Amino acid sequence: MHRIEEVHAHDERCAPGRAASLPGGTETVLVVDDQAEVRAVARASLARHGYTVLEAARGEDALRRAAEYDGPIHLLLTDVVMPAMSGADLSRELIRCRPALRVLYVSGYTDSVIVSHGVLLPDVDLLQKPFTPESLLQKIRDVLDRR
Repeated sequence: MHRIEEVHAHDERCAPGRAASLPGGTETVLVVDDQAEVRAVARASLARHGYTVLEAARGEDALRRAAEYDGPIHLLLTDVVMPAMSGADLSRELIRCRPALRVLYVSGYTDSVIVSHGVLLPDVDLLQKPFTPESLLQKIRDVLDRR
C-alpha cells in the first residue's frame, strides 16, 4: 500500500496573473482531512478565491461542524481514508441531512485501496494527492457547476 504524504503548496504569488485567472466561488466547502498540511493548502486556496471554508480533521468532527453550521454547505472535500470514519461513510451521513451536498474525494492511496473503501465508481469525483491549488480549484468548480 503506497501513501503519498506530501501536498504541493505552490505559492500563487510567484506567478503573476495566474491567481486571478483561477476559478473561484462564493459557496461553502467543508474540508475534511487528517493531514493538517492538506487542510491548510485547501483552506488557503479556497478562502483566497472567495469560498467560505469549514474544516475538520476527522469524520466525527466534520459531522459536528456541519450540525453547528446554519448555512448551506455546498461541497464536502474529504480524504478517502481517515481514522475511525472513512470519507465514504462521512459523505453518506452528511448527505442524509443535506441531500444537495456535492462530494469531492481526495486520496494519496493507490486505486486498489480506494476501491476497497467503496469510492472509485464512475460517478464519483476524485482528486489524487498530491494536488496543486490550481488543480483543486478547477476540480471544485467543475463539481459545483455540474448539473
